[in-house]
Order: sequence, then structure tokens, then C-alpha cells
Amino acid sequence: MSQSEEIIKNNMDYTLFSWSKQKGIAPIAVKYGKGVYLYDYDGKRYIDFSSGLMNVNIGHGDQRVTDAVMKQMQEISYATPSCATKIRGELGKKLASITPEGMNKALFTVCGATSIDNAIKLARLYTGRHKIIAKYRAYHGASYGSLSAGGDPRKLPADSQQAPNFVHVEDPFCYRCPFGQTFGKCKYECVDHVERIIEFEGPGNVAAVLMEGESGSSGCIKYPPEYFKKLREICDKHGILLVIDEVMSGFGRTGKWFGIQNHGVIPDIIATAKGITSGYIPFGAVIVSDKIAAAYDDKPLMLGLTYSAHAVGCAAALAVIKIYEDDNLFDNAAKMGKYVEERMVEMMAKHPSIGDFRNTGLLGCIELVKNRITKEPMAPFNAKPDEMMIMNKVAAKIKELGMYTFVRWNYIFIAPPLCITKEQIDEGLAIISQGIAIADEYVN
Repeated sequence: MSQSEEIIKNNMDYTLFSWSKQKGIAPIAVKYGKGVYLYDYDGKRYIDFSSGLMNVNIGHGDQRVTDAVMKQMQEISYATPSCATKIRGELGKKLASITPEGMNKALFTVCGATSIDNAIKLARLYTGRHKIIAKYRAYHGASYGSLSAGGDPRKLPADSQQAPNFVHVEDPFCYRCPFGQTFGKCKYECVDHVERIIEFEGPGNVAAVLMEGESGSSGCIKYPPEYFKKLREICDKHGILLVIDEVMSGFGRTGKWFGIQNHGVIPDIIATAKGITSGYIPFGAVIVSDKIAAAYDDKPLMLGLTYSAHAVGCAAALAVIKIYEDDNLFDNAAKMGKYVEERMVEMMAKHPSIGDFRNTGLLGCIELVKNRITKEPMAPFNAKPDEMMIMNKVAAKIKELGMYTFVRWNYIFIAPPLCITKEQIDEGLAIISQGIAIADEYVN
């Protein structure tokens, strides 16, 4: 048995894999990563075109983060959240310098799900209301609160136990408009729909509207240009908080610190994780408006986590933020995103199965269809295993050719580390093109 086979066997025999049947899967035995590449124990190289799970924004194996973490651990690894540490204050101050205006305080969490959970709890505590409006085509995390807040079908097997008081609305999905409209001729029925749901639920009952800064694993669904400005007006009209999930779209993924900054509005609460440490250490944050923060100057903030403001996580976050700035990664993300979009025009001309490509910065998704006119998807929403036959062939080919990326339903995601070069984009798109050629055979 080779070393790679032994590692995979131990993983399969003694651990459980998320969102997967436990037999018949073939995980990559990752030995190390460097930049945009992963390497297995047999020496095979994989180009990582989804930055892990859209979190390794600075790329793999950056020893500047390792050095910062080691230095912090030599001083103090853990202090209870009731203690002050130097690194905690430094990170808080740094975040205040990059967040939208008037958002200067943060509660540090452990991950995206704990950020979303605490953002929801805070919205309810602050407003005294209980209902949360969120989108169907959104994933906010795997804890019961965050899973219930999302409309993603991964929650359905546990649906009987979902948390109460989450109300879902349709997405502003222009490619597949649920209101039968064409953008440019529509009247933003997608926004009217949200306000109508708020009216049905009772505006005085709604604590917050929860939206992603930019759509992620649900298909990178692009918001129409005025969507957030109109939504902000609705929230202000009814005294509802606007909570933005920046777990995936934050920290340069869209070419800006936060995805919401592409839309010209300032939220009341930002929940983030992933890119804050580039996935090197589990860590997250709930960033709040000064108005919300001030409400707890003289009364207890009833939120807490054992690992809140973990010193090692703070050190990793501060080091990663410095790397973003020192290496000018956000400008590179914006430029490389434009290059991907240019190349995708060529790809769409070549491959009749590409129905749409949606992208912001380096958060992009190819949607494959059987027919561009009818837009019949290559695999349906929440596809059953037997409906994934074509896409499984595409995904297997991509992996065989040396790429790791997120393939879901009829989507292929393009979200590489922000340090990627044009040459590496060309390398990755060449692999994806060979995979998509398989889907082209099923176009009718």
C-alpha cells in the first residue's frame, strides 16, 4: 500500500466526510500547498480553482502567516474572552480602518456559522423583534441557526428540526428570473417581492434582512445594480436591520474588502470569516454599526463564545490582512477577474453547453445547460444522484487533468486564490474547457 493509499484508508476508516456518502468517494490526499497549487503524496499537482472552499484567498503555504501564529503562541495561545490581549486590540483597530464608515467594533467568532448565528441573535436582541428575512438560494453555514437562515437544500434532511422565524424570499436571479421578467425591462419586481413579504409578516416583527454581499455557492447570482439601494430604503422605512453575510465574499474575493462595497450601501451588521484568515486558522467576526455598539455601553451584550477573540486566530487575521495590502491582492483580483471574463467570452463561443457566466472579482460560476434557448440545466437544482451523471463526468475529467474546484449541480466555480496570474488562469481554463467538452455532447 502506498503512502497516499494508507492516508486515504485511515481517513475513510476513522473519519466522516461532510455532505457525502461515506463509501465510493476518492478524496485527494493533500500533502502540501503552494500558491494556487495543491500537491498529493504521489507528487501530482492540482491547480486550486476554488481557493479550497472560497477561503484560501492569499494562496496556500504562505509562511508569513505561520511565523505570525508561532510568534503569538510563544507569548499566549489562549486567554478567556473576558481578558484583553494586545493582538485582539490591534486586529480590532485594523478592521475599523477597512470596514465601511461607521462600523468600528467587532465581536470575534470561530467561523462563518458562528458569525451568522451571533449576527442573528444580535439583530433580535437590538430590535426586540424575531423574524429574519433571507433568500432561498443562499447558504449561511451548517449550525442550526445559520442552516435555517439559508434556503440551501442541504438543510432539508434535517428540516423538521430547523430553527423558527426565518422567512425566505426569491432571489434577484436575472438569468432565471422567478418573476418572468427581462432585466432592463423589469420594474425590480424582485425588490417589491421582498417588501410584500415583509408586509405579510408584519414589519414590526422583522428584525433583519439577511443577504450575501455577493452570492456564492448558490451560483454566484448577480444582484441587479439598484437592488441593494432599494433594499436599504425598505429596511430604513421599517426600522429593519440590513445584515450582510461576507463570509465568502469578504476580504478581497470581489476585488474589495467586502462584497457589499460594490453596491454603494452601508449595512448595519457584517458577518464574516473565511478570508479574514485565508482559512489558515478557523476565525470569524461580527462587525457592527457604531449605533448598535453604543446600545451596549451600559447594558450587557448577551453573546459569547469560549474561543471568541482567540489570540492565535487574531494573529493569523492580522498577518493575512497585511499580506492583502503588501501584495496588492485586491487589485490583482479585480484585474484577473476581468481577464477571466474576457476568456469566458471565448469559452462561450466554443462550448454550446455554457448558458451563463456570472462573476465579481474572482467569485465566478459557469452554468451549464442542455439548451441555451430553453435554459434546461445540465443538472437540476438540488439534483438527485442519478441526475448528476453528466456533471459527475465533467467533474471527474477536471480532477483527472489536475484541478481541484467546486462543482455543484450544473455549476463549475471559478474562484482561485487572489494571487493567481494570467498564465495560471489560462492553465485552469484549459482544463475546464476539456471537462465542458463532455457536457457539449449532451446539448440539444
